[in-house]
Amino acid sequence: MSDFLIIGGGVIGMMLARELAQSGAEITIVDRKACAKEASWAGGGIVSPLYPWRYPDAVTQLATWSQSSYIHLSQDLLEETGCDPELRQKGMFMVDVEDHKEALVWAQRFHRPLREVDASFVYQKEPNLAKDIENALWMPEVCSIRNPRLGRSLRESLLKNPKVSLLEHQEVHGFIRAGNRILGIKTQQGDVYGNNVIIAAGAWSAELLKFVGQAIPIEPVHGQMMLFKAEPGLVNRVVLKSGRYVIPRNDGRVLVGSTLEHFGFEKQTTEEAAASLYQTALDIVPELEKFNVEHHWSGLRPGSPEGIPYIGRVPDFDNLYVNAGQYRNGLVLAPASTRLLVDILLGQEPIIPADPYRVDR
Repeated sequence: MSDFLIIGGGVIGMMLARELAQSGAEITIVDRKACAKEASWAGGGIVSPLYPWRYPDAVTQLATWSQSSYIHLSQDLLEETGCDPELRQKGMFMVDVEDHKEALVWAQRFHRPLREVDASFVYQKEPNLAKDIENALWMPEVCSIRNPRLGRSLRESLLKNPKVSLLEHQEVHGFIRAGNRILGIKTQQGDVYGNNVIIAAGAWSAELLKFVGQAIPIEPVHGQMMLFKAEPGLVNRVVLKSGRYVIPRNDGRVLVGSTLEHFGFEKQTTEEAAASLYQTALDIVPELEKFNVEHHWSGLRPGSPEGIPYIGRVPDFDNLYVNAGQYRNGLVLAPASTRLLVDILLGQEPIIPADPYRVDR
């Protein structure tokens, strides 16, 4: 009987386990696959919402708290596990943005480092970008992280922690309920019990809540990505243009994303998306034409209204909680989403007001 039973071993589930274990609690994580193999693996790893001023304040509050925490987290994980999450503190360009005035107002309101720059500034830092850039918005403090390696380092950290048990490849088929309490879950391998149960299963969270007659508007939103095996130095910063982006990695690889599609829970790649992503890559960095496409994949985001996640206790239950619905910003919002729920669980003063994220909002 663990103190906390977490359903979902993505980045948010594992960060929850890590923080709760640091408080002295015993944790069990159950995942239908291996940890961090769904959206946590498939995403891009930009530690900022795309066009952040277009999101509600509730998203900005989580993102602002999260962004600085990745510096310490990545260092801690590297020291603990030897696995480098590859945090790159290089900044982000957003090219030819139509609503740039709204962006500047947002930046001033929330005290975020964002400014307009001209083409010469852009090309001084990124000479290999397409030559049609007229202006850009520059956010110098935006980081990117190599999300598959972040997932791996979090998993290794938990494996080293005697207070945490990982139960992978165990799909949940139901809940064990007694009145308004959840005693545990049913899996093919047997029942698993916990004093408190947390659903952090990303796009599958709403499906799990159906077992107890609860509904939240989280749905799978399909996204396809592409990876070029390029050389270090071709592009060094995240570059966002027309809603798409390129993200460089330390070894020179360049990730291009992403599509937004509704295929339900069926993950698939399409030739149409491949052609579109390839053209996006060349529109931003023409030199990528010289390099091979190494991989093309898809993943499922936990779509939610306005991208505001659900964080807190499930109505009508004393010990059932949710942390899901971060949509396109799972990695960005993960540290703050985690900390907010931990504060709620442990009866601490929350880092930010919790009402905007209530499950029954």
